[in-house]
Amino acid sequence: MGIEVRCRVVIDGERSERKVLLETEEVLVAGTPRVKIPFRDVSSIDVEPNALTIRWGGREAHLSVGSGAAAWADKIRNPKPLTAKLGIRSGQRITVLGKVDEGFLTSIQALGADLSRHTRTATDLLFFAADRRSDLDRLDELKSTLTSAGAIWILRPKGGSAITESDVMQAARRAGLVDVKVARFSESHAAEKLVIPKAQR
Repeated sequence: MGIEVRCRVVIDGERSERKVLLETEEVLVAGTPRVKIPFRDVSSIDVEPNALTIRWGGREAHLSVGSGAAAWADKIRNPKPLTAKLGIRSGQRITVLGKVDEGFLTSIQALGADLSRHTRTATDLLFFAADRRSDLDRLDELKSTLTSAGAIWILRPKGGSAITESDVMQAARRAGLVDVKVARFSESHAAEKLVIPKAQR
């Protein structure tokens, strides 16, 4: 979940009061029409004491977000790398199962994490690339490989019916896990974080 404010906005010259959300990779302006500003498309940002002006794709948005305007601009200019968003740190035992981009594996190793491509015990973070609903039947088995505070990230295709967010949540409940976070993994895949309930650790 990102930062959310309700404020005055001017988008392409049109004034209104809207809810604005600062997410990990984009600014979302709720309402009609809904406006999405991906960080990667931003060409410039001007910062005032209580507002910022963002330009992207030939468009312009002036957002009166308040005293945190400079912090918003910093997050837009310097987004967290994927490894940071997914909680990967040096020294962790990381297991990656299924087909993933080689660049992701390289970034894990570059951090100094202990990476395995095979199921093993005492895993801090397990990334499981699931292509169909039946893959989620492995969650109970995979849960047993985690440390008590460990987590499983389900990597699933976005925008299709092969596996939905609801499918992941239902499979997690059946395996005695709880879903705590959703993140963008790539252009094609979403990531959903599952953990063991605190009462059972």
